[in-house]
Amino acid sequence: MFRKRPKTSNAAPSITKKWKTFNILLWILAFEGLTNAAYGFDTLAKSAIVFDEITESVLFEKEADKPRPPASMSKLMTLLLAFEALDEGRINLATTFRISKKASQKGGSRMFVEENQLVSVEDLIRGIAVASGNDACIALAEGLNGTEDSFVSRMNLKAKDLGLTNSHFINSTGWPALGHLMSVRDLLKLSIHIRNEYPTYYKYFQELEYTWNGIKQENRNPLLKLNIGADGLKTGHTEEAGYGLVGSTKLGNRRISFILTGLKTKQERKLESEKIIQWAFRDFSITNLFSENHLVSSAPIWIGDKNNVDVITPKEITILVPYGKKNKVRAESRIKIPIKAPIKAGDQVGILKITAPSFIPGGKDRIIEYPLISASDVKQGSFIKKIQETAKATILRVFNFANLNNLNN
Repeated sequence: MFRKRPKTSNAAPSITKKWKTFNILLWILAFEGLTNAAYGFDTLAKSAIVFDEITESVLFEKEADKPRPPASMSKLMTLLLAFEALDEGRINLATTFRISKKASQKGGSRMFVEENQLVSVEDLIRGIAVASGNDACIALAEGLNGTEDSFVSRMNLKAKDLGLTNSHFINSTGWPALGHLMSVRDLLKLSIHIRNEYPTYYKYFQELEYTWNGIKQENRNPLLKLNIGADGLKTGHTEEAGYGLVGSTKLGNRRISFILTGLKTKQERKLESEKIIQWAFRDFSITNLFSENHLVSSAPIWIGDKNNVDVITPKEITILVPYGKKNKVRAESRIKIPIKAPIKAGDQVGILKITAPSFIPGGKDRIIEYPLISASDVKQGSFIKKIQETAKATILRVFNFANLNNLNN
């Protein structure tokens, strides 16, 4: 809306609206020196993405949109549909599903349910989140939709609803199948959606172990016991996919989510995940630029009951900056003037353009735009006010025309 210069036909009758630019130099006191600037990062994973959730910044990506076999990481979609059914009241945690022969005989990682057992939804969820049970996935799928095939159709519909454009499901388990694919960016979207929309059930990803039928199994997530703030979400492994992890870690006010896939061993998955977490928290810092309702400027009004209106930020503005680069951040506001009355408090009247250093050494600066809003209502001016403003505009136009003729002569 505010990216292009407005056409003169949309301006006040005799005045061409102009963009007024206010430069705001952000001299950040906490200067750390350029020697600590964030360095380049890479990983042995075939595909990866690292995301800072507070500032919604992608810190690193590697073939993030390439569909790959997700293995058990696609069980997150199975769990999401279970959480959705719980939230809608179609089932509750105590609801039981009878285990089919198909579920009980499924190979790979298992919860070890038995045919004809009645198992609660909560136990099946724990069997998936902690033990990565293929049998538990099929039991949930059949319990919710009658057949696994019908459930898979719902998985694909949900993926479309969530904008997972590089994902397609063939089964509920992540079992190797031609066409069963997800990108790491889609896995990131899915994991964030689960935590934000269903925080009540997110706790299951943090359980360190789970016992069913006398068989105790430890959570496959290698980060949960490392005391680094890790609290989810899901590992995956098949011969075709390699070793992968959908991880999330919170330290202080920051949360980093990441996905790795295509690693060769469990140990490699653990080490690469640790490296990513350490790098993301170590080499970047959060910088608070403006508080909520920060006064940016006072802008003139066209035919209003006030001559000017305060222009403010609608919310706190916080960005992520590589260490040693805070002094490189700049902000510039662009406000369309004069602002035509009437306007209401909260109406967008301009943009705040933040220029910040790239996360990649030598990369182009990042441009981040935020709306600027009116701090108060401005009513349309009286008839007399309109005559006065029009007269001023006419005089200004005549004056400018006369000056132009003088220059041409």
